[in-house]
Amino acid sequence: MEVTSQPAAFEPREFHTSLMSCCDDVGVCCCGLFCLPCLGCSIAKDMNECCLCGLGMPIRSVYRTKHNIHGSMCNDWLTVYCCFSCAACQLKRDIKIRKSTGTLKP
Repeated sequence: MEVTSQPAAFEPREFHTSLMSCCDDVGVCCCGLFCLPCLGCSIAKDMNECCLCGLGMPIRSVYRTKHNIHGSMCNDWLTVYCCFSCAACQLKRDIKIRKSTGTLKP
């Protein structure tokens, strides 16, 4: 028997919120705007990483890969390079949503 498609669980997904959906979670937005290093430490803690690893392209790529989110390393780099704080806020919002639904992978 030949397998012609993957089960739906393996289809790439999107982030739960868009890059510019800052108003979806004002607390995360304010943290990203006024204390970006604090937001980075929070993201790193959620992902069981060193506090210094919470911001930037590598953590976004690891998270995206772990949760089967559509994208590429090049796209991650461009997103972080062009909209650093928005990218961090999007990642934190997604983590919060996955925590609340019990789908966050350690």
